[in-house]
Amino acid sequence: MELIALLASLFLVSVSLPTSSSTSGQIFSQCMTVQSSNYTRTSDQTIYTSNSYLYSSILQSSQQNPRWLNSTSKPLLIVTPLKESEIQAAVLCSRKLGLQVRVRSGGHDYEGLSYLCKAPFVIIDLINLRSVKVNVADQTTWVQSGATLGELYYSIAMKSGSLGFPAGLCPTVGIGGHFSGGGFGTLMRKHGLAADNVIDARLIDVNGRILDRRTMGEDLFWAIRGGGGSSFGIILSWKIKLVQVPKIVTGFTVHKTLAQGASKLVHRWQYIADKLHEDLFIRIIIENVGSGKEKKVQVSFNSLFLGGIDRLVPLMDQSFPELGLQAKDCIEMSWIQSVQYFAGFQKDQSPEVLLSRDPLWKSNFKAKSDYVKQPIPEVALKGIWERFQQDQTVFVIMDPYGGRMNEILEFQIPFPHRKGNLFNIQYIVKWDVNSVEETNKHIHWIRMLYRFMSPYVSRSPRGSYINYKDLDLGSNKQDNTSYLEASAWGTKYFKGNFKRLAQVKSKVDPDNFFRNEQSIPPLPALFRITEV
Repeated sequence: MELIALLASLFLVSVSLPTSSSTSGQIFSQCMTVQSSNYTRTSDQTIYTSNSYLYSSILQSSQQNPRWLNSTSKPLLIVTPLKESEIQAAVLCSRKLGLQVRVRSGGHDYEGLSYLCKAPFVIIDLINLRSVKVNVADQTTWVQSGATLGELYYSIAMKSGSLGFPAGLCPTVGIGGHFSGGGFGTLMRKHGLAADNVIDARLIDVNGRILDRRTMGEDLFWAIRGGGGSSFGIILSWKIKLVQVPKIVTGFTVHKTLAQGASKLVHRWQYIADKLHEDLFIRIIIENVGSGKEKKVQVSFNSLFLGGIDRLVPLMDQSFPELGLQAKDCIEMSWIQSVQYFAGFQKDQSPEVLLSRDPLWKSNFKAKSDYVKQPIPEVALKGIWERFQQDQTVFVIMDPYGGRMNEILEFQIPFPHRKGNLFNIQYIVKWDVNSVEETNKHIHWIRMLYRFMSPYVSRSPRGSYINYKDLDLGSNKQDNTSYLEASAWGTKYFKGNFKRLAQVKSKVDPDNFFRNEQSIPPLPALFRITEV
């Protein structure tokens, strides 16, 4: 009891943690014991220092971009909580010990911000908080932030063949980051984003309190659905409204090379993709195939239709006859099989493949994004093909909007890219050799392509998608960045919603404890909206 009393008094003020790994782990564990009556000191199970046997494997376990593996920016400690009270204690102890916090659910953060920090920091890894509770009766699900999309989809399918959820295509993406940034996939033209279908959440705030929608208030609940949850606290779990899916859906992937008329098909697609029936989603994937003198640009038209072939083919004949789709190109399947199909698995594989947290590919990469409001002219498409010849493993993915995305107002949640956008573009370049020279070469290529595209995409601001994080747009300073400085990147992600997000930040985390290179800053009083 004397030790606990001593620690309690010690941690009433902020102190600096020792640089010794083992000592820091002991002090952090002791602090968690003080802060949580439910926490049993089990540092070998929940707190890992750089001296811990499992430290490296846990650190790398969900780093989806090997580009960051050699970074010197490594956490002083990794905490893998087993229960919510341990997360509360970890937040309070990080504050008292002057440490920053990074929260990781799936590790897909494009710039590695969920596991990198220039200041001394702690990773709170939510891998043990991955419960999924499906309620078929009221068509809702509570899912913890450490679960993956694959685990969510699998759990829904095991309970019902007529329910699904509109979120992303990659099954190893973590729920926490995906939902809090918006989250779109094959069902978005029918049902909107994942964040559009969130109806409640549980969050730990800067003071260690657990709040739900009622106790956090509508402003904070608004902010975490598309505004990037890591700016406002640690989101423990989400309550989502499931959507109806037909018993049979249809997928197809039609490949065309430039010699087969791909350029004209892409040009035509831009005029119709957002206007198609909302049951029909056709995205475009552009990539290099072959190598050396055999290298050529291939365009894939990758589609999900919420219905059978008998409805799809006549609809395509009417809306997009240029593609020449035939019944033999199509595959009928269940919704959960379509999830596997778009993830790169075979539809006839067991749905258990969605439970793996190991990505199908793991490669160094850099990505950027754009929104397109007017069709890109054919001369610009030709410019893209020419630039593809300058690098090998490059991709451009175009996801169509329209349908339900046009019906939701741009300020309903922080994600603002709604009516008026024809499609989103994601540019990706990958490489194998993790060297400075190789990294710089490929990043130069993607930045060059991004500059080339500037006349053909959205402007004032040039929009980007927060879940395709891009530090080229701007980066916060080490300690605190002003609202005006952060607006350089913030308005590109959030447009006019950025100011409201900063206002919410001022209320819930005025000292900016939850911060990173692209976190929402507090809004100075001078800029705040007067409350009536």
